Amino acid sequence: MKIDMHCHVKEGSIDSRVGIEEYITILKEKGFQGMVVTDHNTYNGYRYWKQNIKGKKHTDFVVLKGIEYDTRDAGHMLVIMPEGVKMRLMEMRGMRAPVLVDLVHRNGGIVGPAHPCGEKYQSFMNTKCYREFPELAKRFDFIEGFNCCESPESNAEAERMARLYGKIMVGGSDSHKPNCVGRAYTILPEPVTCETELISLVHRQKEFEIGGEYYAGTTKEKMGKVKNVLTYSFWVYNKWGELLRRHGRKEKMETEHPVIPVDPIEFYLMGKNFPVK
Repeated sequence: MKIDMHCHVKEGSIDSRVGIEEYITILKEKGFQGMVVTDHNTYNGYRYWKQNIKGKKHTDFVVLKGIEYDTRDAGHMLVIMPEGVKMRLMEMRGMRAPVLVDLVHRNGGIVGPAHPCGEKYQSFMNTKCYREFPELAKRFDFIEGFNCCESPESNAEAERMARLYGKIMVGGSDSHKPNCVGRAYTILPEPVTCETELISLVHRQKEFEIGGEYYAGTTKEKMGKVKNVLTYSFWVYNKWGELLRRHGRKEKMETEHPVIPVDPIEFYLMGKNFPVK
């Protein structure tokens, strides 16, 4: 089963120019049977699909719910939760990565770094979290090994990281524009119809085939050396967003997840022996 596991649609991501129906149409033309909607810190794109399209159009195509979560300290993380698990907390960016990983695992989901060797602040291997606590990589369920908006060098490093830690690799286009849709793929060894089935494949360590073609029309490519402005702008955006949502996250943590997740980094810094998954 051929799917795209990193998709941004304009109903959910403000920086996407592709509506979900157009996205599906393009993918189907390229031989895809499914996609995972991974908008930035929101499920609104998937909600639009569920409320307006599901059961009416494209009934031969599988649309799964995911999210690209902006952590406070480790860049972007792709998260997939089992169907039926509704957590408003997942739409409030700014959690530390170890807390996010623990929260996702306690509720039956899977998590892995998007473009792990890409831009500073946005990608796990180029963040303060990795420098201080590289062992966190052992707790990921998968690693994005091919992202068509990254460089060949970045993807090669991501693949080496996945093999070092023995993790499943996934491929995603990270598309925000129509001509980027479907340039990366993940081929699953078995068909899936829901998030739980995909999670099960990952847990059973079923190896996925990944690949695609590179996209040269990204904003950072067009900006050239000036792309550092984009990098530091993201840091400012993420920092302020994290601070603005801190109180809301605390309230949701208490109501949606009464058991406060353990933060392995804090245990590590305190010199305690914390078992890492």
